Amino acid sequence: MLTGNRSFYRRPPTYPAVLRTAVQIKKQCPAVRLFTVGKSVLGRRMIGLSLGNLSAPVLFAGAVHAQEWLTCLLLLRFFDDLSAAYAAKTELCDLPVGKILERRGLILVPLVNPDGVEIAISGPASAGRLADFVEQTARKDSRSWQANARGVDLNHNYNAGFSVLRRMEKRNGINSPSPRQYGGEYPHSEPETRAMVALCRRVCFKRVFAFHSQGEEIYYSYGEKTPPNARFLGEVLAASCGYSLEEPTGLASHGGFKDWFINTFSRPGFTIEIGRGENPLPVEELEPIYARLLEMLLIAILL
Repeated sequence: MLTGNRSFYRRPPTYPAVLRTAVQIKKQCPAVRLFTVGKSVLGRRMIGLSLGNLSAPVLFAGAVHAQEWLTCLLLLRFFDDLSAAYAAKTELCDLPVGKILERRGLILVPLVNPDGVEIAISGPASAGRLADFVEQTARKDSRSWQANARGVDLNHNYNAGFSVLRRMEKRNGINSPSPRQYGGEYPHSEPETRAMVALCRRVCFKRVFAFHSQGEEIYYSYGEKTPPNARFLGEVLAASCGYSLEEPTGLASHGGFKDWFINTFSRPGFTIEIGRGENPLPVEELEPIYARLLEMLLIAILL
């Protein structure tokens, strides 16, 4: 890890700090590519970082839900160490980083929901032209905000059982923009969702990993198009970190990013629920969670 980045991992990841850290990571390893995946409702960049053989890469995506911002820190912490080891031609967790990345590449989108994370960290004022809307919708509790700046839960907005999910939301009294669990008027209504869909259609990802918190669980399936090897891959990941392998239920069973990926491409997709406790998980949990998951993150690239 670049010494100058250390302070970044000790506090919640504000948008400007994420951009600065991404630039620093690229400087420490010129092989890293820094690019724009898309833009949020409020025009913030969704940045991507890539490294290695991108003919059949894997995708790591974090901070889909706003108050789950620890996933952004986790993924940048990992990419920071990975790229530093690559540049120095050293090992990480006793594994040869150079050889791993010759075989397989990694694309990282650490901040899928930049507006939402700013709202959860800095409050409604960070929503600019939508500040009044966010304040009214949040009911003065923006720390629990999960949605994007329009009150749409991005992990309910994908075209995977969307109509079923909307009926479930309505039965639960979720009928309009909300801090959490409102999937939007129609699938892919949000620019953040469309950016992730476009990225997956543009790049032939071998598999994708969406990072959330909390629960120490791994989800691997979605309907009939779940690949036959998905459970085995999930078991390998779970064995490396001690998380449990689960299948989603209730409002978490449709509309998610990994659901859409599996349903669209018939390739493995996983949701990793990091840590335990009440969201937002405290920043002090980053290092113990990272230590527990480091081997699994490397295995996820290799599988």
